[in-house]
Amino acid sequence: MGTTLFDKVWNTHVITGEIGEPQLLYVDLHLIHEVTSPQPFEGLREAHRKLRRPDLTIATMDHNVPTKDIYNVKDQMSRLQMDALEKNCRDFDLPLASVGDDKQGIVHVVGPERGATQPAKVIVCGDSHTATHGAFGAIAFGIGTSEVEHVMATQTIWQVKPKTMGIKITGKLPKNTYSKDIIMAIIAKYGVSFGTGYAIEFYGETIEQLSMEARMTMCNMCIEAGSKTGMVKPDQTTYDYVAGREMAPKDMAAAEEYWSQFYTDDEADFDERIEFDVTDLKPMITWGTNPGMAMAVDQKTPAIQDKNDQAAYDYIGLTPGTKAEDIPLDYLFIGSCTNSRYEDLVEAAAMMKGKHLAPNITAWIVPGSREIRNRAMASGIAKVFEDAGCEWREPGCSACLAMNPDKIPAGKHAASTSNRNFVGRQGAGSRTHLASPAMVAAAGIAGHFVDVTAM
Repeated sequence: MGTTLFDKVWNTHVITGEIGEPQLLYVDLHLIHEVTSPQPFEGLREAHRKLRRPDLTIATMDHNVPTKDIYNVKDQMSRLQMDALEKNCRDFDLPLASVGDDKQGIVHVVGPERGATQPAKVIVCGDSHTATHGAFGAIAFGIGTSEVEHVMATQTIWQVKPKTMGIKITGKLPKNTYSKDIIMAIIAKYGVSFGTGYAIEFYGETIEQLSMEARMTMCNMCIEAGSKTGMVKPDQTTYDYVAGREMAPKDMAAAEEYWSQFYTDDEADFDERIEFDVTDLKPMITWGTNPGMAMAVDQKTPAIQDKNDQAAYDYIGLTPGTKAEDIPLDYLFIGSCTNSRYEDLVEAAAMMKGKHLAPNITAWIVPGSREIRNRAMASGIAKVFEDAGCEWREPGCSACLAMNPDKIPAGKHAASTSNRNFVGRQGAGSRTHLASPAMVAAAGIAGHFVDVTAM
């Protein structure tokens, strides 16, 4: 029997331990931010330990940072966490991409952007959407606070190896449908827990045609399917993305030769397999309070099946049988570690160019990093949004989660490119509808959701 991509990367990182029991893995890259790092740093300080590998650790500000008045942090807890990261990075001799720094941005955007995210690595971060980095053929997953300290001190982590699941994606994506629609449709079909206990690998002809940005979006939302991580086999698209970046290998030819060894031998090697055809895929939106409560834009909200559906309808303020175009919208948010990359902004800007927001819409456009911000401003993309009446913001996690000033007001509906539509996720009482950048942008112009495949 052969081995999967996941098996091969895992096996090259095992230091000790038996299959079925916790195994000690070497960590190649540790990403940290201001929210989950203060306690681990304090643990190192109290134990008189050093940060073992500062050269394999990247620190940036993202969750708490204001994106409008970036140096005016009014929330006390946010200020404390940000101040703590600055002090800890000074004390432990670790470079920090602080607010206003050219390298600052969302942690899952800046890792790939700087070339630190590479195939065949084990990558961890105190954030659940670390799975994003698996798009490069890495094993990447979120860890808890005590695990963050363990990695800081030892550059290793104990983990029980999960089973593997292959999701084969076939068919050609219809016009104006994207990887966000693929992963949302899969979660809508199979539920928010079908990936529990598995490491997912996406493969197939459709995946091979996707950009790295699109692959990152899919792996980012694996966590919403219950999986710990998602992966895509590294290929020429991967190599071309990494090449030339700040932290990319100096000898790319040697790196590519090594990376090319990491692939799944045969799809029969997966513990579980799913096939998904995108030929007739329609753009997706969520109607409820978890990512599995989603529907195609040409469908109506579903009948109530259980108390969870009833609770979702009560919170979101909708009823069964509602058309997508009749869902009221007040805000739109284009950003987050799911969809804030330059490609996402290009797709959204194409829907807004030469047009203006509907009078009922307030729009926040938040690039994932300062590099993306600067590029969008230089290319004219930012001006497209500003001319359309959007607020062009500075980089940060922003309205993905209610940990900074960018909160959706209670009772208001937001079309969002983020990854979670949980109760209160974007602000107490806020009502979130997830969709692709193109869908969110088009909804901003129309004032309601529209089918972008017809545009």
